[in-house]
Amino acid sequence: MFKAIIDADILKTSIETLSVLVDEARFRISPEGITVRAVDPANVAMVSFELGSDAFDEYSADDCEIGLDLSKINDIFGVAGKEDKLSMELDEMSQKMSLHIGGLSYTLALLDPSTIRAEPRIPQLELPTEVVLNGKDLLKAVKAAEKISDHMLLGIEDDTFYMEAEGDTDRVRLDITRDQLIDLKAGDARSLFSLDYLSDIVKPASRSNEVTVELGKDFPVKIGFTIANGAGRIGYLLAPRIESD
Repeated sequence: MFKAIIDADILKTSIETLSVLVDEARFRISPEGITVRAVDPANVAMVSFELGSDAFDEYSADDCEIGLDLSKINDIFGVAGKEDKLSMELDEMSQKMSLHIGGLSYTLALLDPSTIRAEPRIPQLELPTEVVLNGKDLLKAVKAAEKISDHMLLGIEDDTFYMEAEGDTDRVRLDITRDQLIDLKAGDARSLFSLDYLSDIVKPASRSNEVTVELGKDFPVKIGFTIANGAGRIGYLLAPRIESD
């Protein structure tokens, strides 16, 4: 059993954080809320998604697992107004979800979770550096880097967090000092990442005023932020590109 009502804009934003990496996902539903763990097809990036029951206006659920085609859900959200409420109800017998939004009613066929890639085991990494900054600063650096390169360095130098990209002839770098950051736990950190993935991850992160970036030396980066007014949390893990000498 699953029945819920939520601001359409909250759920739309939540789904977008997943669909930057995967087209379909297994949703674990419980009385406490909804969780998703997914890895992109190339095994380069993972996403961890939690949306607590208090993000909803109304919420009642038993433990169950459903599969959703995220592109279909995004299409439905395309007709939603900013103030619309979305009501959802699961029919376990028919494996369909009824959705009501902005006066429209949809019946959405669910995917068999067993046909969707299994949840990844997200590694527990203790990374030496933690940076907390506004998501817009991340977006600014990534957008500038995209114009000259396909990869980007993230690192720490003298209590300054830097994001740097270098092309054949050009170079761009954004330095953010400790006093410009929300918080900084400085350590040895310098890793190179694909801008294709960073660009996708930074789009939803840029809406957050407080994004946590955890780094090491040639280690994956962890990028995390809250959603739904603090009732949900998103975490990305992106593998590094190893620099060639």
